[in-house]
Order: sequence, then structure tokens, then C-alpha cells
Amino acid sequence: MSEAEQAPTVRYCGRDFSADELNEIRVLLKRHPEYNRAELSRQVCDLLNWRRPDGRRKDMSCRVAMLRLERAGLLTLPPPTSGNGNNGNGRLRPRLTAASEPREPVALPAGELGVLQFRIVEARTDSRLWNELVQRYHYLGYQPLPGAQLRYLVFSGNDCTDWTHQPPLLAALGFGAAAWKRAPRDDFLGWTAEQRLRNLPLVVNNARFLILPWITSPNLASRVLSALAKQIPADWELRYGYRPLLLETSVERDRFQGTAYRAANWRHGGQTQGRGKLDTKHLHALPVKDAFLYPLHRHRRFRQLLCR
Repeated sequence: MSEAEQAPTVRYCGRDFSADELNEIRVLLKRHPEYNRAELSRQVCDLLNWRRPDGRRKDMSCRVAMLRLERAGLLTLPPPTSGNGNNGNGRLRPRLTAASEPREPVALPAGELGVLQFRIVEARTDSRLWNELVQRYHYLGYQPLPGAQLRYLVFSGNDCTDWTHQPPLLAALGFGAAAWKRAPRDDFLGWTAEQRLRNLPLVVNNARFLILPWITSPNLASRVLSALAKQIPADWELRYGYRPLLLETSVERDRFQGTAYRAANWRHGGQTQGRGKLDTKHLHALPVKDAFLYPLHRHRRFRQLLCR
């Protein structure tokens, strides 16, 4: 047996993988070479009983974890079958099409855009569009959101332009699983490692926020954030069977000041340390980020509930 196969318990995507579990996954790979990565993630979730609070498989987290296990030399996965392309680090890169090309400019104050329409990304066409927009226009590009997630396309309530007689598309947002460790958040809550392990699914991370570059609308970003903070608890409960208690995000302080989050009453929780969540040896410097938090519990008991 190789040194990699004798590795002790390792942790990825908020889950510990024992040596025995890794061997079970290797056996599954050998017995079923016909499985693609999507089917493999579903089978591994069943094998390890890795599920969300509502009982559904955590297959996206599983796919991300297995990619990291492969990079660590602990697994050998089947080659990806998607034809969307690959950016060299294991993440699929969406193919850019005319659907995400710049559209007619919209230059209106946020108050003149009508009641904002938030469309949850569910249809395949919306999913492709969201992926393309984020890949083309967001400085971090596209990557799959981990774990439980919701993606939104935001439209104006008014038909301000002539393109296809539809309200203008204004923004794209993505919410996914919270970071396993984030010092400003953890210090703000004051929870123990055991409490974090149990209650982390109640924290949701705003991983992507994109106002489309042809939209010029003062105060639009804070208006979008404020409206979504009211809507996302019910949307999340409808999809996953429970209501989150806290939103979080991190903003690169060398790029942005977090003005929209501050204007939408998100709380500044402090700064990150400038290293990745898996960088336990302080070897890989990353941009320092400002952490922002938004409690969702209307009675302000979020800290007490998260620290149960």
C-alpha cells in the first residue's frame, strides 16, 4: 500500500474522511469504472451517508471533496466527461456565448427600476446564463458553489429597454455553504468548535455578487442585498427544509470597500488573515478580506441559536 493510502483522517468540505472510508471509495472506483464523476458523488454520499439536514445527498460538496482528495494523491477519479472546457485546476469553465454578451445600457436610479424581480436559477438555460455571466464579468470567475446553494438572476420591474420586450437583467448572485472556518465570524459568534460543527449549515455564504457592467444605477447594489436578505430565508426553507440564521461574505479590501454591504446594514465582522482555509502552515498568502455578516433572525436571537 502506498504512503497516500496509509494517510490518517483528512478533512475536506467540513467532513472528516477516515482511512477506512477512503479505502471504501477506492473499492467503489475499482468496481465501477463506468461511473462518471456526478454518479460517483451520488454513490459516495450513499456509501458514507453524507446528507443535508433535509435528507438529500450533499453531492456537490462530495464532488469538491473528491477533487481535493485527488489533488492530494489520495484518489484517482475518472476523467471529466463535460465538454465545457477546463481551466487547469479541475474546475469547469463555462463556454461563453452570445447570451452573456453586453446588452443595451441601463442608466437609472435604483428607485426608477420598479420592484426588483428575483428569479431562482432552476432551468438549465438560466443556469448556463448565470455561469456565463459570472465567468465573463466577475473578477473571481465561475466555480461550482459548494453544498446547499441558491443562485439568483435579478431583473428590473420595468421594461426599460427594447431587447425582446423583457425587463432588463441587472445582476446575478450566488449563495452557498459557509466557510468551514472564518475567524472574524467565529469570533463574532463566540461559538465552540462543536457548536460550529453542528450549526454551520445555518450560515449561508454570499459567494458571488455581480451587478452587470452595462448597468449604471446608484444604490442598486444595496437595494438588491436588502431585498434578498428578506427573501432568502423562505426560499432556502422551501428548497432545503430549514431557515438559515446568518448570511456572511468576504470582500477583498484592496479591491472594494464593502460600501453596498454597509449600506444594506450588513455588519463588519473584522478581517481575514490572508491565507486559505486549508493553509494550516501559513505558506500561501491570499488577499486580506473584510468579513461582513447579516443576522436573519428577526428577534435577534441568532447568536444564541447558533451557539446551542
